[in-house]
Amino acid sequence: MANELRTKSAFEIGRLIRDKQISSPEVTRVFLDAAKADFSKAVGADDKINAFTDLTEEYAMHRAEEIQKQIETGENLSPFSGVPVAIKDCICTTNGTTTASSKILEGYVSPYDAEVVRRLNAAGTVMIGKVNMDEFAMGGSTETSHYGITRNPWDLSRVPGGSSGGSAASVAAGFAAFALGSDTGGSIRQPCSFNNLTGVKPTYGSVSRYGLMAYGSSLDQIGPLCHDVRDAAAVLSIISGPDKRDSTNIMDESFELCSVIHHFENVADKPLKGLKIGLPTNYLEMDGLAHDVRETIIQARNKYKELGAEIIDFELPLIDYAVPTYLIVSAAEASSNLSRYDGVKYGYRADGDDLLDVYYNTRSEGFGTEVKRRIMLGSFVLSSGYFDAYYKKALKVRALIKQAFDEALSKVDVILSPVCPTEAYEIGGQIKDPIAMYLGDIYTTSVNLTGLPAVSLPAGFSNNNLPIGMQLIGKTLSEEKLLGVAAEFQKVTDYHKKRAF
Repeated sequence: MANELRTKSAFEIGRLIRDKQISSPEVTRVFLDAAKADFSKAVGADDKINAFTDLTEEYAMHRAEEIQKQIETGENLSPFSGVPVAIKDCICTTNGTTTASSKILEGYVSPYDAEVVRRLNAAGTVMIGKVNMDEFAMGGSTETSHYGITRNPWDLSRVPGGSSGGSAASVAAGFAAFALGSDTGGSIRQPCSFNNLTGVKPTYGSVSRYGLMAYGSSLDQIGPLCHDVRDAAAVLSIISGPDKRDSTNIMDESFELCSVIHHFENVADKPLKGLKIGLPTNYLEMDGLAHDVRETIIQARNKYKELGAEIIDFELPLIDYAVPTYLIVSAAEASSNLSRYDGVKYGYRADGDDLLDVYYNTRSEGFGTEVKRRIMLGSFVLSSGYFDAYYKKALKVRALIKQAFDEALSKVDVILSPVCPTEAYEIGGQIKDPIAMYLGDIYTTSVNLTGLPAVSLPAGFSNNNLPIGMQLIGKTLSEEKLLGVAAEFQKVTDYHKKRAF
C-alpha cells in the first residue's frame, strides 16, 4: 500500500484524503519514511539519491495532524489538503534551513515564509523538507551543491538535472507528492525532462518572488514540478496571484485553471481542431541534438496532428545567441545579488585581520567554484571598460529575441520544442566542462529572457530507457491554453504514468 500510494499523483492523494480513505498523518508518514531511508544513508553512498538538505519530520507530522482536524470539521478542503510537498532550498521557510545549498548559508533559518509557501500552507499542504539544488541555482546537474550531488532515481549513475534537481528527484523517487522549484534558465523544465515529470515555468511576474533567494532577478520564477498536468495546474492556481511585496508582480488575481483539470475528464474527437502549433525546424537541426530526442519531438508533433492541431514548421532566429545572452545577463545580476553574502549580516563568517580580510576569506571559503566563476563573469561584464561591449549589447540581443518570439506567437498559438539536447547524462560528464553544461540550456534560456510561460512534460523514452521531455511555449499569461494543450497530450499517452521505482 505504501509504495502504491507514493506512485499516485498529488491530485489523487488529495482526493483519497478528502474521501477519508486515508488520513493526512498516514500519508505524511509514508512519504517521510521513504525520504528518511534515503536521507539517513551514509554521505556519498552509491545508492543514495540525496534529494533532501533538511528533513522536517517533527514539523511535518504536527502539521499533518492539524490539517486532518481541519478536514474532519470541513474547514480545509482544497485539492491538496494534507498532501506532502518538498520545497527547493532557495525558497525561504521558517521551518527547516534555507541555505541555497551553499556553505555560506549553512544552518541559516529564515525568519519568514516565502509568499508561495504561505499560499501552500493556506491550501493545507504539508512540507516534509527542503531539497537539494545547485549552489545558488548555478548549474544544470545538482553537482555544485555544498551537500553533495543528487542522483537521478531513473539511473543512479546519472544526474537529475538542475538547478532544481532535488525537487525533481524527490518527486520521481516518491519522497514527495509534488515539489516547488525555481527556473532561471531552465531549472524546472530540464530536471522534469530528465525525471519524467511535468513542470511549469510561469509567465514572469505571475508568481511572487518574495522569499526566493535571488540569482537573476529579471529571470527567476518559481514553479511546480509534478507527475502530471492536472497537478501542475492545481499548484499553479494556488501559488500564482498578486503580491505587493514583489515589485515585478503583474497579477490582479490568481490563475483560474479548473478548465485544465477538467481536460482529463472530457473526451472529444479532434479536441485541438483550429489550434496552431509551431515547430522551429532549426531547433531540430542543431549540433548536439540526440537522435532519440529529435525522434521524440517528431512523434509528439504527429500526435498533436492526430488531435486536430495544425502544425506549422518555421524558423526561429537568434537561437545561437540565447545562451551567451543569458549567461551575460544572469551573471551580471548574480554578481550584484550575491554581494549581500559577506559574512557580516548572516551566514558563514571566516576569520580575518580586518574587514576586507573577513570579506575576502568568507567569500573565498563560502562560495563554490561555479558561483565564483559566475560572480567574476558578472563583475567583468559590468565593469566600466566592458559594460558597453558585453552587458549593454546583451540587453539589445535580449530585446531582439523577445521580438522574434512575439512575432512567432502572433502566427501560432503554441511553440513545440525539445527541452534538452540529450537524455540525463552521467554524473561527472559535464561538470568539468562548463561550456558543455551551459549549452545544455539552449532550448530553455530564451523563455526566461523573454518572460514567456513554458511547460515541460514527458514525451517518451530513449534507447537507454531514460525519460525524454518536450517543451510547449506560449504567449504571456497564456498558462490556461498552454496547460490545456499539454493535458490533451497526456490524455492520449501514458508516459507520465511511468515511475522510477
